[in-house]
Amino acid sequence: KRFRDSEHFFLRRGCSHSLRDQNGAMPTVSVGRDRLFAALGRTYTQEEFEDLCFRFGIELDDVTTEKAIVRKEKHLDEEEADEDEEVIYKIEVPANRYDLLCLEGLAQALRVFCEIQEIPNYKLSGISKNEMLKMHVKPETSVIRPFVVCAVLRGVTFDKARYNSFIDLQDKLHQNICRRRTLVAIGTHDLDKLEGPFTYEALPPSSITFTPLKQERNFRADELMEFYKSDLKLKKFLHIIEDSPVFPVLYDSKRTVLSLPPIINGAHSAITLETKNVFIECTATDLTKAKIVLNTMVTAFSEYCADKFVIEPVEVISSDGKSNIYPDLSVYNMEVSLSYITGLIGVSLEAEEVTKFLNRMQLHAKQSTSAKKQCNFIVSVPPTRSDVLHPCDVMEDVAIAYGFNSIKDKAVADNKGSKRLAGSLTLLPLNEISDLIRKEVALIGFTEVLTFILCSKKENFAMLNRKDDKSRAVIIGNPRSSDFEAVRTSLMPGILKTVAHNKDHPKPIKIFEVGDVALLDDTRDVGAKNLRQLAALYCGANAGFEIIHGLVDRVMEKNGVAFVSPGDKSGYYIERSDEPEFLAGRQARIIYKGNHAGTFGIVHPEVLNNFDIPDPCSFVELNIESFL
Repeated sequence: KRFRDSEHFFLRRGCSHSLRDQNGAMPTVSVGRDRLFAALGRTYTQEEFEDLCFRFGIELDDVTTEKAIVRKEKHLDEEEADEDEEVIYKIEVPANRYDLLCLEGLAQALRVFCEIQEIPNYKLSGISKNEMLKMHVKPETSVIRPFVVCAVLRGVTFDKARYNSFIDLQDKLHQNICRRRTLVAIGTHDLDKLEGPFTYEALPPSSITFTPLKQERNFRADELMEFYKSDLKLKKFLHIIEDSPVFPVLYDSKRTVLSLPPIINGAHSAITLETKNVFIECTATDLTKAKIVLNTMVTAFSEYCADKFVIEPVEVISSDGKSNIYPDLSVYNMEVSLSYITGLIGVSLEAEEVTKFLNRMQLHAKQSTSAKKQCNFIVSVPPTRSDVLHPCDVMEDVAIAYGFNSIKDKAVADNKGSKRLAGSLTLLPLNEISDLIRKEVALIGFTEVLTFILCSKKENFAMLNRKDDKSRAVIIGNPRSSDFEAVRTSLMPGILKTVAHNKDHPKPIKIFEVGDVALLDDTRDVGAKNLRQLAALYCGANAGFEIIHGLVDRVMEKNGVAFVSPGDKSGYYIERSDEPEFLAGRQARIIYKGNHAGTFGIVHPEVLNNFDIPDPCSFVELNIESFL
């Protein structure tokens, strides 16, 4: 809305248009279209399915085929799809919705959302504690991977598609909540090939010998570390345990190795299409995440059990003798008021409507009998919804089921005369002044751009003629590429790159950006601080220094700041500066209330040459927070 009102537009090249691209893509689930439609009980046109995804809060990202995916991975030329090729839907889901990471969970959530199916009731089988399988944890595991949780799926019926989905869900969880197996590692086994009780131990690698998955001979654990250093998939996980004096390992009662977590399972207990009883173990350094991962696995695939939605528990006995039963399928209750939900969404809803909306999002809800004056709900959160942690999560689900497009954006005036959205939300002062400055600069004739907040160290320093004294920039510890090594300390690199990518654009180019930079700050609890900056650039046949100077005066005037004599702290003035990114003698420092608030000037020819910009430019960068 801001861009529409101010008649802004983006320069399409050299800019970032998606926060998702800057911060990493959302998890993508690949499912066969026909199998998904069969699970939903009807077929959809692509447009209809995209609309369903939007209403549920997910997105159909791509439509492809299995062969096309293989061709793309092998960098082969694209071919026309055969009519008999299976159509694959790639669907983006929220990063915290682990229950949507496989077709089974996704289809079930959509069926409940469309009111085709009731919310499933997951429960533990009614076996006694004496009949339960036991997992004994040895004390040595505490030094490397202290936790283990287990469960059994009885009477599972696999076919090829279900089996592939089962394996794929493990991979998705390993990449997501398990943090590449550092926090949790999942092992799945054919229970009929094993014999309980089981033990979870930590032993010297030279004393662990077994045949790993997809191999035909025995390896010692230390030999495996060397063997897998050439394996493209498994070598990524070796660092988790390879320097430890002991390795975690799971045995059955006959000392058959189940797995060497978090590296590889044993070949003896590998599951196949014929497997009927699946034993699932999750070893972890984080018990909470281990329980979430186990719940996700068993709830998603318990629908294929002989006794639908029933999971057999396993007793885990710690080294100190304490006993716990897993999985924990209990629901937890949260009390949320109707006024809280409707106030934040900004719509008027009846209690019955809210109950219905929550049921569509797989949350049981009923009105509380304890609340006398106001209407409260007792919301029961099932084991599949580990993302629901706070009443605001409940409110969000109501908003999704109600329909974001049905929520009207209305502004009302509070008793101080400022505008706010309907409900209880108000704009932060920093965001309010940022929007006002954006509008004012746009009205002057400048075009807003949005650039990456990450940049290379070279762009942030050397290309601007600046020296890196290691005291300012936040450096990325493990950057994916050299283009994203540091958090920008100035908006200047992004603005100049935008001009460089649009140097054939008709002149003059007048662009601006309002965005954050980050600086190291030992006084902050996170070691760094954000600063909101305004940057603007003029590029044309001449440098346009006077235009940038005029922009500074205009912004100050609209903020009610007067131009004063040097030394006067009641307003602002300018003084000579000597910044290396600007031309000497053609730059100035902006002093506001006695403090340095910004700098403007003609960009140094060396800097322009570094960014391959042939035309002269003038640039200003001003700290917006100084006006608050």
